[in-house]
Amino acid sequence: MGISQYIKVIGRGKQGARALTREQASDLFGQVLDRSVTDLEIGGFCLAMRIKGETADEMAGFLDATYQRLNRLPATDRPLIVLPSYNGARKLPVLTPLLALLLAREGLPVLVHGTPTESSRIFSSEVLQALDIHALTAIKTIANGEVAFAPTELLCPGLKQLLDVRRAVGLRNPAHSLVKIMNPCLGKSLVISSYTHPEYAESMALTFALIQANALLLRGTEGEVVADARRTPQMEAFIAGKRLLLQEAQPGTLPTVPDLAKTIDPASTAAYIQAVMAGRQPVPASIARQVEHILHLVPQL
Repeated sequence: MGISQYIKVIGRGKQGARALTREQASDLFGQVLDRSVTDLEIGGFCLAMRIKGETADEMAGFLDATYQRLNRLPATDRPLIVLPSYNGARKLPVLTPLLALLLAREGLPVLVHGTPTESSRIFSSEVLQALDIHALTAIKTIANGEVAFAPTELLCPGLKQLLDVRRAVGLRNPAHSLVKIMNPCLGKSLVISSYTHPEYAESMALTFALIQANALLLRGTEGEVVADARRTPQMEAFIAGKRLLLQEAQPGTLPTVPDLAKTIDPASTAAYIQAVMAGRQPVPASIARQVEHILHLVPQL
C-alpha cells in the first residue's frame, strides 16, 4: 500500500488516528528505510507518529522491516551484550563506555551502537575514540572480553537517515525508540535498553514482551543505557519476553555520590573511566549493581 494511505490512517491527530497492524507497520517502515518515498512523505510519517505515538504492534512491525535490512553481527561465543547509545551527555558524563568496559572485563563480548543525534551533546563514540576504541568499518564477530562500536550507518544506512530527520524537524520519530530495542546480533544476546519518560517504559515493555526479547530495561542517565551514578533506578528483565522485576527504584540520591569528571568532554570522561578501570576511582554503586544484574541474566539466555 502506498505511504499516503498509511499517513491517512495515522495522521488524523491524537484522537482520530488509528493504529496500524504489525504487517502494515512493516510495509510502511520498509518503504521509509528504502527511501522509496519522498522526503515530504517521510516528514509526514514522522510528524504523524510523533503525535499519535507507537503501539507495541507497530513497533514490532517496524522491527520486522528493520531486521530484513539490517547487517547483523555473527553469533558470539558467549551472549553478546548490546548497548544502544543515542542520547549522549548534556549535563553528566556519558558513562555507557564505562559500563561496556566493566562487562568486557567479565569476559563478555560487548557491542555499543549509535550515532550522534544532536549537535550540542557529547556521544559515546567520542569517548570510545578517546579510549582508543575505534568504530567498526565492517561487520565482524566480537570476541569475548572485547568492546566494539558499530555506527548505525554500518548496521542499516536507511535507519541512520531516518534518525537524521530529527535535525530537520526538531522532533524524535519511531527510529529513536526502535534503535533502543533492536537486536543487531544473530546469536544469543541481551539488549540493555533505557527510557527517558515513564510513558515510554510501558510501551517498550509491551514491545519486548510481544517480540519475546531478552532485555534489561531501566531509566538511564539522560536517556543512555547506563544507570545514573547518583541514584539506583528500577531495573526490569525480559527473558524470552517474560517480565521480571530485578531492582526497585531507590528514592533520592545514594548515600555516597561518586566524584565524577568535572566536565563532560570526551577527554575528561575517558580519563575518569580509565581511573575507575584502574581502581583509582570506585565503580559507582548503581553501575556496579547494573553489572551484577546483567551477569545474573547471562546464564539464563
